[in-house]
Amino acid sequence: MASAVPLSEPQVLAHTKRRLFPDSDETNAYSVVDTQFGMKEWLPGQPIPTEVRSQLAPFNHVKLGSGYPDLVGVRLLESDLLAVERLGDQPPLVAVEAKGRDGSGAVDVERGIIQAYDRLQEANAAYVAAPTRAISQSTRTLARELNVGVLGVDTTGTVEPLEAPRIVGNRISDDATAIRFQATAQGVADKSFGLNHPKNYLGVPLALYHPSDTDDVVAEYVVRAVNDARQGAAFLGLVTEHPNRIELTSLGEEVVRFALSRYGSVDNALDEFEEWQGSRQRFCDVNPRWGLLTRRVVWMYPATQILVEALQTMHDDGLREPSLVELVERLHAEHPTFTIELFVRGAEDVRSRVLDEEGDLHVTELEDGNVFHSPTVFQLKAMLYHGGVLTERGAEPHRLDPMTDVWQLREPLNITS
Repeated sequence: MASAVPLSEPQVLAHTKRRLFPDSDETNAYSVVDTQFGMKEWLPGQPIPTEVRSQLAPFNHVKLGSGYPDLVGVRLLESDLLAVERLGDQPPLVAVEAKGRDGSGAVDVERGIIQAYDRLQEANAAYVAAPTRAISQSTRTLARELNVGVLGVDTTGTVEPLEAPRIVGNRISDDATAIRFQATAQGVADKSFGLNHPKNYLGVPLALYHPSDTDDVVAEYVVRAVNDARQGAAFLGLVTEHPNRIELTSLGEEVVRFALSRYGSVDNALDEFEEWQGSRQRFCDVNPRWGLLTRRVVWMYPATQILVEALQTMHDDGLREPSLVELVERLHAEHPTFTIELFVRGAEDVRSRVLDEEGDLHVTELEDGNVFHSPTVFQLKAMLYHGGVLTERGAEPHRLDPMTDVWQLREPLNITS
């Protein structure tokens, strides 16, 4: 059996991920692999090759149903992978259980089907992936009855859909929401923010509304780094970028309305934006009204609300100036999947250091600033500072001391019960 089915579970999963999620930069797509595959060994004496771990990264411990799928992600899948022709605009949440040879050389495909079926409590589609030679007709019948997809993987890395599942609706857990969020334009990635002042993003809706070329207006009145400005504006939900155009969101329209009510025209507003170029002063102090608008914009970003809630709770518990490490520890206890996605870089070597096989934190690893997402600890924190939410601005990871980096609310509530 071992010679007939030579693929290990990490190899099966790597091939499957490449088939289901081929492009890590694809719009509206994101996936993570369970933390157990981030370890150096899969079975005693059977190391996971470095190139396989790199293919499987990023890692996180995401709970769906009663367990933790090997792979979970969001993407509009090809038609041959699903038993429907049209899915609409919303990509499905997909869970995969991979099975390869175990210590005795056997492959327990049936167990994988049962596990995948359990994930349908919260996933829209679930699959078992296994070496093609190990998939019997009876296991295919079982999977078809349970609405579980079956993916056959051969030694060349080819993945063939043997059974295609139907999309189902379900309840959404905190963990599932975190993965869905990462697949949106607002999901945290190394490309989320390139600039650390909110005026660079608030100026994009004004430039888009202006009759002249948007990029030219941004470059002249707001900031030279036009692509970073547009990218950050999309991240904050001010604009939506399409392949051939960019358009205002309802929040972006509100920024334009605010400018028109204050200045009478976007030209007058942009003249003031030009005066702010190069300013390092706190935005809510320089211009309180624009500062309040910044606060509203960053509050609409879903991560802000979770951060403020956690910081208020820590304040209530007597922790008035929590460090970055203390904040991440607290957040991870309440929202583990979300916390890792928001704060910790997705690189294989980073998440393998920060998380153990069961998804628990190695807290001492958080003392290294280089494990953190720059868009969160530098740029997002700067947005919260300029909007008057936090007391201190952010710092670049290589200059960051997580033990002394303070995340304190500027205006905490003193609630008495």
